[in-house]
Amino acid sequence: MHKDQGKTGGVKGYFPKRHLHVLGCTTLLCFSFGYIWYVSSGTSSKVSDTTSSNTQDFHNIKQPSNHTLEDLLQIELPRMIYTKPQILKPPRCDVLMMTPWFAPIVWEGTYNSEILNEQFRQRNVTVGLTVFAIKKYVVFLKTFLETAETYFMVGHRVNYYIFTDRPEEVPKVALKEGRNVVVLQVQNYPRWQEISMRRMEMLSYFSQQRFINEVSYLVCVDVDMKFNDQVGVEILSDLFGTLHPVFYAAERRSFTYERRPASQAYVPSDEGDFYYMASIFGGTVMEVYKLTKQCHEAIMVDKANGIEAIWQEESHLNKYFLYHKPTKILSPEYMWDDNLGRPEILKKRRFLAVRKNHAAIRNK
Repeated sequence: MHKDQGKTGGVKGYFPKRHLHVLGCTTLLCFSFGYIWYVSSGTSSKVSDTTSSNTQDFHNIKQPSNHTLEDLLQIELPRMIYTKPQILKPPRCDVLMMTPWFAPIVWEGTYNSEILNEQFRQRNVTVGLTVFAIKKYVVFLKTFLETAETYFMVGHRVNYYIFTDRPEEVPKVALKEGRNVVVLQVQNYPRWQEISMRRMEMLSYFSQQRFINEVSYLVCVDVDMKFNDQVGVEILSDLFGTLHPVFYAAERRSFTYERRPASQAYVPSDEGDFYYMASIFGGTVMEVYKLTKQCHEAIMVDKANGIEAIWQEESHLNKYFLYHKPTKILSPEYMWDDNLGRPEILKKRRFLAVRKNHAAIRNK
């Protein structure tokens, strides 16, 4: 007896493992074809005894094709061909790519968009893009929407949620299939700071009442911006924030957090990871709901106490992200102002501030 025979009931001694696998697969296929033939024959026999109407219906049914084993072996499965990741060769060595709490920081060259697009297509997600166009800020909508159609979530379903007090001035923009504009009428306020802070209230309310039933993720952005390069599913995560283009390389002491202890947005001088910009943040609808609800409640407490945080809702956003860490962080590629120049680390300028006269726009 072969030395391995006793371990496998006599099989291993006569068949190598590779042959055994082939034999097993072949047997299974043969059994499957025999079963299909048996069921088809039996069904045909029974149907022939029924009325002519049923017989005619049966003949209209597409019968199983006579596939051979060779035919089945030639079926091509989906493939994804791309460069293998190299453990000892990180894609970027000039920037931080991971936070201490294991949240990735998204930079050009650190991800494969083809892999990510396929994963999100399999999940069949719809993304909501929210924007506030109050008062004269409605003039930015046309450029915003046209550039979004070119660069934002290309190939995926998108709902553009436009909050405005001037619904009749929302421009008509040609949209690709699966993409829709939804106009949500809201009131305006005399001060732009009040409008800015009320954004958290509106996002919280509509997340609970509507967005949760219509989209998988929310991306919340400013309207006085334009898309300048691809912004896709690489940004999506449970909760994401964006590094401020002025402070991304700054020390903690330079961050313009709210420093007054009386404010709900207060951050002590010895705390803080990054300084985030409120111009673009988001996540799943539920996480955005929790963020905006807590920020709105904190803003209302401050207002009752006669306090307004130094940078309104952005101050409260930074306080929230300090104690509720984002699961992904977007690099300054996703929020840039060309007045800041073009540092070498900035390979892409994906989302750009639009040049404007603030005095002519605000409070008008």
